[in-house]
Amino acid sequence: MADHLYDLLSPHLPPTDAKLSQNPTTIQYLNRLPTLSLDALQTTECQSLTQSAHSNLLSLQALSNRSHKSFVTSADSLCNLSSSIPRLTRQVQELRKGVPKLDEEAVRFSSKYSRVAENTTLEQRKKVMRLSRNVDRISDILELPTLLATAVSSAAATSGNAGTSFSTTYSAALDLHAHIKRLQTLYPDSPLVRDVALQAEDAMREMASNLITALHAQNLRLAAAMRIVGWIRRVAPELDAIHGDGGVSAGGGALGALFLVCRLANLVSTLEALEPLRELADQETQRRTRSLDQKSGPGSWADGHQTEKYLKRYIEIFREQSFGIVSLYRGIFTQDQSDLGAAVPGIRGIDRRIKTAQSSPVDCTPDPFQCLPPALATFPAHLVQLITGTLRTYLPNIQDKTARESLLTQVLYCAASLGRLGGDFSMVLTELCDADDEDTEGFAYEWEEVMRKHRELAGRLEQLTGAGPTSPTGSSKGALQPTSPAAA
Repeated sequence: MADHLYDLLSPHLPPTDAKLSQNPTTIQYLNRLPTLSLDALQTTECQSLTQSAHSNLLSLQALSNRSHKSFVTSADSLCNLSSSIPRLTRQVQELRKGVPKLDEEAVRFSSKYSRVAENTTLEQRKKVMRLSRNVDRISDILELPTLLATAVSSAAATSGNAGTSFSTTYSAALDLHAHIKRLQTLYPDSPLVRDVALQAEDAMREMASNLITALHAQNLRLAAAMRIVGWIRRVAPELDAIHGDGGVSAGGGALGALFLVCRLANLVSTLEALEPLRELADQETQRRTRSLDQKSGPGSWADGHQTEKYLKRYIEIFREQSFGIVSLYRGIFTQDQSDLGAAVPGIRGIDRRIKTAQSSPVDCTPDPFQCLPPALATFPAHLVQLITGTLRTYLPNIQDKTARESLLTQVLYCAASLGRLGGDFSMVLTELCDADDEDTEGFAYEWEEVMRKHRELAGRLEQLTGAGPTSPTGSSKGALQPTSPAAA
């Protein structure tokens, strides 16, 4: 029925609508027309079609307003569809050709990284992956030398008062070095840890140099000196060890000698500050020598006032510094008698070593460096040579007997000050006089007179205070010592 109606209406349709016969909507509408009455076809059907067309137009307008971007995108895609399909076809063909090559590469990869046997490539890959997982830990290990060097330089820059401040920085540096040594013990075959340990040793050498420099500081106190020596012991423990039966040497070993050398350098630098006074004293010495050569009277040159100032200040500095050096040493490097006996073998020990050497076929010649005395045993002798050389050079310049006795009294108190620490050198001063020198001919008698007066004063003080036995210089150990020649 729909076909007959379409044939009947086709002359009245536009030529472009010839394909409407296959349209399902057209067929459905043609099937509906016979069901309508003639009156409905003439009156209501036109209005219904007009209303449906207007409703569809409004729907299309709303749809285009709401989804125009999708329409534009769809239109563009539809325009590119003609070129996209051939391109997709070419890519599919290329993919089809690459599948065999991909299969070959997969087979080669499988055979290369097979776990059937030991595979060096696979092991290397495992190492790389392990390195990637532990990159943070390795970065921390690599930063250890930098942190250590920063701590050492920061402590050296900020600890200006002989190590009395910023002790925590040095302690942190030593803790870092101990951690690096622990890593080296745990991983002895690791080249990374070995390089880190070498860099840490460089920083430790710099720290040891800074600590040794701190021992040269002025006004070094016992607490600061003990801290510095303790740090040096941790940085360079080999300084405490010396040849012997595996024990620590008496008197601090090489560290004690190093301490005395540093403090002696500080003493010498302090005495060198008296250079202007010493130059004036040298000028008086030259004038005295010229006057003796010309055999002129004693009034032809000055009576040694500049030399007196120089020696007075020299003896004051020497007394204070020498007593401080020896007292600091004894306060830091205190050893028991058992340690001293272990460091210096007795007669039985030497005899036992000789018998062992005779019975052993191996060459067991005793090492002469095993019986080295403590550094403090020879240090006072050097101090005595320092002050006696100065007195022998400049004391003849002083012609005033009262000034000379005042200086000798000051020297006597200096000897008594060191005598309390076992370094009395009062009897050595009797050798200041030279038999061939007329200027020093009466110094021995003056020194004996000063000693006699000092003993008489000490005896009176003992009677007043009821003190105990006297010191080698004749003074009581409990008696008060004058601090200046004026007080004497």
